[in-house]
Amino acid sequence: MKRWYGGVLIASLFMLLVLRYGLMKDPTGESYVTSAFSNGTNPLQWVQLTLPSTTKRPGNSTQVISIDTIIFSLFAQRNFSSEEEVSLQTWNLLKHLIDQAQLLPNGVDAIREAGSAWNNLMASVEEERHGNVNESLNGGAREKQCPYFLNKVNATALESNGFKLRLPCGMTQGSSITIIGIPNGLLGNFKIDLTGEALPGEPDPPIILHYNVRLHGDKVTEDPVIVQNTWTVARDWGDEERCPSPTPEKNKKVDDLDQCNKIVGRNGTRVSSRDSKGSRRSAMVQEGYRNRRYFPFKQGYLSVATLRVGTEGIQTTVDGKHITSFAYRETLEPWLVSEVRISGDLQLISVVASGLPTSEDSEHAIDLELLKSAPLSPKRPPHLFIGVFSTANNFRRRMAVRRTWMQYAAVRSGVVAVRFFVGLHKNQLVNEELWSEAQTYGDIQLMPFVDYYNLITWKTLAICIFGTEVASANYVMKTDDDAFVRVDEVLASLKRTKMSHGLLYGLINSDSQPHRNPDSKWYISPEEWPEEKYPPWAHGPGYVVSQDIAKQVYRRYREGRLKIFKLEDVAMGIWIWEMKKEGLKVSYEKDEKIHNEGCTDGYTVAHYQGPREMLCLWQKLQDGNGPKCCGGDR
Repeated sequence: MKRWYGGVLIASLFMLLVLRYGLMKDPTGESYVTSAFSNGTNPLQWVQLTLPSTTKRPGNSTQVISIDTIIFSLFAQRNFSSEEEVSLQTWNLLKHLIDQAQLLPNGVDAIREAGSAWNNLMASVEEERHGNVNESLNGGAREKQCPYFLNKVNATALESNGFKLRLPCGMTQGSSITIIGIPNGLLGNFKIDLTGEALPGEPDPPIILHYNVRLHGDKVTEDPVIVQNTWTVARDWGDEERCPSPTPEKNKKVDDLDQCNKIVGRNGTRVSSRDSKGSRRSAMVQEGYRNRRYFPFKQGYLSVATLRVGTEGIQTTVDGKHITSFAYRETLEPWLVSEVRISGDLQLISVVASGLPTSEDSEHAIDLELLKSAPLSPKRPPHLFIGVFSTANNFRRRMAVRRTWMQYAAVRSGVVAVRFFVGLHKNQLVNEELWSEAQTYGDIQLMPFVDYYNLITWKTLAICIFGTEVASANYVMKTDDDAFVRVDEVLASLKRTKMSHGLLYGLINSDSQPHRNPDSKWYISPEEWPEEKYPPWAHGPGYVVSQDIAKQVYRRYREGRLKIFKLEDVAMGIWIWEMKKEGLKVSYEKDEKIHNEGCTDGYTVAHYQGPREMLCLWQKLQDGNGPKCCGGDR
């Protein structure tokens, strides 16, 4: 009898659970049952057909996360205001990503981590609503919470557990860490670690860059060496990169700089002396006469080392000379750095962090109304929708875009609509700042996953969805937050094409092959793409598709027929090629003035433009000087 009662109780609880999930709604109040999937099935059942019912946390087998729990975290019904719902207009249309998460590297992790980040963010939002205002959400405290500059002077000797400097809102391109110190102690070995956020249940955070200076060598070499690497709970240590390298012929370029400067480890030291006439001359000291190998650090001598975040990796200079470069690795991007840790035999004098991401104090912005996005009009949809790739802590880049090419009359009037597509961050403070920014300017679309580089194809998909299902635009454009777009020229070019269907407009590449070198950032295995060449595609800084193509992308995604490919611009080319094979008449319109790297006078789109360059380019246009480049660093 007891067993029978127990069975009834379990069955009842199960039915309640099914009913609860069956009636569950998404963040914008739309029911799963009526809209999430075209076949009307329970999304939890559908997900479980393709994903394991539970996901184990790496390194901690006792903690198991249910896929049901992740879905509930991300898509549970919440009481959002109309202003808050504006930033979630694409969110509820991306539920299928959970079903397709395994098609991209780290896709499942990105959604799982987003569930935790979203819960924490919503808890903070609820706290604020109930009057328990957290200072991190207070506009007046925002500048202090995300400072542009941090320094620790007179750090002196390292403590037993080392030195730590917290970076509240991470790092971004152009950020740098400068360390001044003297290698000392018995060996003079020391290390610098740039670490990220540890997930709940993980004892140690991931190491995004491990910079290990070994003045007296190690098991591999007796000579001084710098070892660079990464570490995560899931993958342990990655492949070491050593400088000097045991295989110098494989010395790669990162941001056009050597992975290891060729002078490191070279025999002979260049010294200076004066000749009989008093002029300075240099000579290479030969082996056998005060000969030593060049190494940038020396025991007992002051060194100034700077680690700088570049486009492709982190570069290190010592005493003003480039020494090493380290390419970013999968899921270990610089915007995820949250702390600098220094340990070992180093007399630390000072640490300076500069160029850090910081949000603008909108409460004191005199031109705030001019920077707010024009709302979409259901009666007059935009002619062109522009979706901009951005990451959570790229505050300054988004502000530069708002102050420059988003001020075109076509954008202000609603003929062109612009939105930033941003994934969640592991850092709660960054998410809080992002949420506040989204509500202030109304131009951010939040994504239900944590931002990783290899997931950018999901953003391309989201742009197609928003451009057609939300904005109903005639054309949909994708660009980046470091690209300057001449909106007037794009509109004029589209008018000249006279193509309203089957259009791909941009810097078309019709003769490219997959990178088969595993060391390449764009490596594609034969399993991912077996053919020798790609179909025609347009480079990512700026391309446009017509509405029918964008609609087809969304339709194929809902039907599970969209090939998810990690190179987003190539992916769009593949999708269009598949449509072409099925009968769509496609027109490829090439614009040589869309520049993939840098700026050239007469540009339609200029890529790799920092906030200063953006403002300079805009000022030149306002002064009547035309599309002239500003020069300077990328």
